[in-house]
Amino acid sequence: MRSLLHLLVFSMLMTAFVPARPALAQKLVDPNVVAPEFREAAEKRRAEQVKMIRCQRKAEEAKVLPRDRTTHINQCLLTEPEK
Repeated sequence: MRSLLHLLVFSMLMTAFVPARPALAQKLVDPNVVAPEFREAAEKRRAEQVKMIRCQRKAEEAKVLPRDRTTHINQCLLTEPEK
């Protein structure tokens, strides 16, 4: 009886910490879909996202260790020119 109780408590705890569905990656902002008054902000956000993706790819190509990846990406974001 006691082991059944432990099993029940354990299963309840495990289900509490498991997310309901997997987290999805953030989508690229499409400036054409947002309201006209927010279009400029959407264009800036999209440019930021493209820049971040480019720096992440550079880090992957350079085979940067996971512990150093954030620093590498931040350096890339600071040094990459605006387009």
